[in-house]
Amino acid sequence: MIDEQEVNRMRWASRRGMLELDLVLEPFVNERYRDLSEQDRERYRALMHCQDQEMFGWFLRKERPDDPEIAAIVSLILEHARSRSKV
Repeated sequence: MIDEQEVNRMRWASRRGMLELDLVLEPFVNERYRDLSEQDRERYRALMHCQDQEMFGWFLRKERPDDPEIAAIVSLILEHARSRSKV
């Protein structure tokens, strides 16, 4: 069982300086973070240490992260965003 404080920390960490990132990250945390494996939660925590400009390029699919761990969580987040837009 995941600690609700961790979810709250990630919710706050997901509030970035760019609205475009907030619109992708916050729904992911609210809707999927609790169900992630420990490995994916660790990947998400690592993602929160990345620069906003890097993330912006990744989520617009203009660039791909060099780190395969970060690339894996970015793919999960993009998949979640696509599934939300189809609803």
